[in-house]
Amino acid sequence: MTDIRNITIIAHVDHGKTTLIDSLMKQSGSFRENENVEERIMDSGELEKERGITILAKPASINWKNSRINIIDTPGHRDFAAEVERVLHMADGALLLIDSVEGVMPQTKFVLAKALKQGLKPIVVINKLDKSDQRANEVLDETFDLFVSLDANEEQLDFPVLYASGRSGWATKDIDGPRKNLTPLLDLIMNHIKPINLDKTKPFAMLSTLLYADSFLGRSLIGKIAQGTAKANQQIKAINLNGKKVDEGRLTKIFRYEGTKKVPIQTGEAGDIVIIAGLEKANVADTICDLELDVPINATPIDPPTMSITITVNSSPLAGTEGKKLTSTQIRERLVLEAENNVGITFEENENKDSFIISGRGELMLEILLTQMRREGFEMTISPPKVLIKKDNNGKKQEPIEEITMDLDEEYSSRIIDSMNRRKGKLINLKDTGKNKKRLIFHAPTRGLMGYTSRFLTLTKGTGVINRTFHSYGDYTGDMEGRRNGALISMETGKAVAFAIFNLQARGEMLVTHNDPVYEGMIVGISSKSGDLEINVLKGKKLTNMRTQNTDENVVLTPVRKMAIAEQLSLLNTDEALEITPKSCRLRKLILDPHERKRISRSKAKAS
Repeated sequence: MTDIRNITIIAHVDHGKTTLIDSLMKQSGSFRENENVEERIMDSGELEKERGITILAKPASINWKNSRINIIDTPGHRDFAAEVERVLHMADGALLLIDSVEGVMPQTKFVLAKALKQGLKPIVVINKLDKSDQRANEVLDETFDLFVSLDANEEQLDFPVLYASGRSGWATKDIDGPRKNLTPLLDLIMNHIKPINLDKTKPFAMLSTLLYADSFLGRSLIGKIAQGTAKANQQIKAINLNGKKVDEGRLTKIFRYEGTKKVPIQTGEAGDIVIIAGLEKANVADTICDLELDVPINATPIDPPTMSITITVNSSPLAGTEGKKLTSTQIRERLVLEAENNVGITFEENENKDSFIISGRGELMLEILLTQMRREGFEMTISPPKVLIKKDNNGKKQEPIEEITMDLDEEYSSRIIDSMNRRKGKLINLKDTGKNKKRLIFHAPTRGLMGYTSRFLTLTKGTGVINRTFHSYGDYTGDMEGRRNGALISMETGKAVAFAIFNLQARGEMLVTHNDPVYEGMIVGISSKSGDLEINVLKGKKLTNMRTQNTDENVVLTPVRKMAIAEQLSLLNTDEALEITPKSCRLRKLILDPHERKRISRSKAKAS
């Protein structure tokens, strides 16, 4: 088997990439007939299965007509764009998957721009054609317009099109064509994407594209061999983008993908995607090569992070009651490991090594890191997220601007436009998508969009769809108002009592319910007015031996709204923090002592 073709599947989140790969693997004979195969086999992580999104790019391999096709599944969410950018280096062609109803979405545009820039040959697959409200012809026109707007060359504009249903496992050249299996797609890949003939006689070189830690092998690097052959036990080194040597060692193991499984091999040839072990310091974007080579392989610099949070140890009175990993050393080791494995994240620390700044591409990326740490048993305190602002050549402030695409019913469009105006958003485009639906496209600063998804869903009564993607750095748009409502702060430490909460519900939205542990300085609710208010949620009912008619009425509490970590972070003001433990997330004041808080606020008022 000599022919090797490397393709990547790129699409917007939830357009059916992983499901299509499932069907391709089943139909190409990657599994035994009696093998029990899970749904969405490529979503290997616990969080990926739960949320139904791809977080990490992962290769797999199928055999078709005496050729091997390496398929790389990529994340569809803009926060994990760093993964996609790197993966494109391994591919010779790209399958662009587009939903037949939703059409071209922000992530489609973002990833396609990167793929066209690298000269990849695209194959367009209009997926989910079995939907009753499909509009495949319009979507194809939108796709062609997108290619033109992204300056695709003549060869790229002449892209082949297939219509498919990944879930049902068929593809066809015409909308009304026979719907049998995915053979037309596999044959098209074979004909349209020609195997690249790389020089196998030159010294070995490969660009490290993905990285993961293996408990048995140690640091494992995934990449496409650019030239030569890699043999087990040969001496290799790693050089960075500047040509400086980073690491040297022996290539202890080489693996290749067969389906989703890793199979050990003795020799890897140019053009194949392999996993190698043996180097301890080599990182993503480094060139792994023979000792005689000194010139690195070109790699695309990764877009910079746009948002940061500060992580410290949990300093609340309840610290240590729910988690196992509490010390700053444990938190530091985990964050350093994450920064090594995930190039979209950067790690900084203060002089005392007890406060750590983590920067990433967006709130979802940071939320997933915090959720993973939570599940591993960590307790920590998180500061309010900050947007990373930089200065241009003239010294003017520049901040990250995002492009937001919203699909919603016409009746909600005015209130959405109003809410975006308050967040300094500019309406770029407004168009009808039929059936009383509108598509709004805004440009808005990232600062104003933290936790906006839940607000958007509330305004559209759960019927709207919102998608965001990083657009560019633009001029700083001035100060933006934070949370208008004040906080309801607990003045005692203990367990909340239903009777007290019932009487305080009129003051605002409560964040705790009966028997929840609370402490002095913890935020137990959001006030309906501005200004913080200290309340006592521990006050029980005074018991007497007098009886009245309504004494024993049931206390009915309003259910507490369940919020994701990203939404809780968006609620924080500058003097507040979020305490995260494996079992709970609690909002709190940075300074718990009320007298100390008052003293500091007075000194700030005098200074200003």
